[in-house]
Amino acid sequence: MDRSDNEGERPAEVDIDAAVDVAAESGSAMLAGHLTIPEGATGIVVFVHGSGSSRHSPRNRYVAEQLNTAGLGTLLFDLLTSSEELDRANVFDIEKLASRLIEVTGWLRRQPEARRARLGYFGASTGAAAALWAAARPGADIAAVVSRGGRPDLAGARLGSVSAPTLLIVGGHDDVVLGLNRLAQQELRCENRLEIVPGATHLFEEPGALQAVTDLASGWFTRHLNSQ
Repeated sequence: MDRSDNEGERPAEVDIDAAVDVAAESGSAMLAGHLTIPEGATGIVVFVHGSGSSRHSPRNRYVAEQLNTAGLGTLLFDLLTSSEELDRANVFDIEKLASRLIEVTGWLRRQPEARRARLGYFGASTGAAAALWAAARPGADIAAVVSRGGRPDLAGARLGSVSAPTLLIVGGHDDVVLGLNRLAQQELRCENRLEIVPGATHLFEEPGALQAVTDLASGWFTRHLNSQ
């Protein structure tokens, strides 16, 4: 594993807290990321950011820190390189983003510290569609998926092939996205649930809204990633 100096303060009882360079299996890209694995963690959540975001997303970082506190590992990474982001078509190419996620997942499984861990995906916005697309792949072996203000509808026909338990979290005032999530939920054949955060808009910027997301995600991942 390629590591650089640790970024920021380390949470208590953390086994790994390091910046990483994730080499895509195809050799087409080197992606920057940050891997945190608390001591004794049995599950790792891979974060899949949305359009216009990155591994530095303050909302995803907040959720990741709370998951670390709950004893779960996290991997935040950039889906695209800086040069790839210049082409806006890449940002909304769900198949390309899912393929990149699959490559990163393969990299993570090859790390000694992660080989026995159960993996989950946390997707936001378009990243949720990429997460579900990747989770639908035969043999994906993803233990759980959480979508925050996501666009699962963009995963299209792949939704019916998702076997990972899936939690959809949407703000109560995010009307358009809420409607799209309800339609997408009808296509899911796996264990699934739609949770609505009252009064929240798309970015969950209202007081207490992001904490509600974190509590829901933490409960879902703890239940499914810690089970044998």
